[in-house]
Amino acid sequence: MKNIFAEATITEEIPRTFGIYDLNQFLQGISLHSDPELCFKSDNHLLIRGGGNTTKYYFTDPSVIVSPPEKTISLPTEDVCFNLSSDQLTQLIKAAAVYGLEDISAIGNGSEISLLVRDKENPTSNEFSINVGQTESEFVFNFKVENMKIMPGKYEVVVSAPNMARFSNTAFDLVYYIALEPDSTFG
Repeated sequence: MKNIFAEATITEEIPRTFGIYDLNQFLQGISLHSDPELCFKSDNHLLIRGGGNTTKYYFTDPSVIVSPPEKTISLPTEDVCFNLSSDQLTQLIKAAAVYGLEDISAIGNGSEISLLVRDKENPTSNEFSINVGQTESEFVFNFKVENMKIMPGKYEVVVSAPNMARFSNTAFDLVYYIALEPDSTFG
């Protein structure tokens, strides 16, 4: 869908190029193993071993993977900034699951920035909110919960009102670019 891209620097050496269709599923699969080891002995799959368990994970044809653009991704503007702790991120995702909600909105009311899990199409839906900072601006930046499946951790978040947000992990060289929903507003 081209609505989320991630950039990361890793120290591990990967001996071949292969496609992963669902990165979140792949990473969760690795977490099923204690001290996992990835074994690349086949052209169409790898083995994940650890803790006496083995997973056979099949590669995806690279032609079905949406690749990031050749040029470096950059935000055209930096309109709103806030920090998101690992606990806050976990609470937001958990609240979305508990209440069956699909939307996360960053809302600025001229004084505070809140992250609100809700169904933006239903004014009587359950809501869960967390205060994440201060602002002098008024805005509603909408994201889909399904696009917020990012690695746990603390993030510095910068939103560019026209189109996207950058989530930079403060502990790792890991950055996500997540598209805003078209109904987002600023000012």
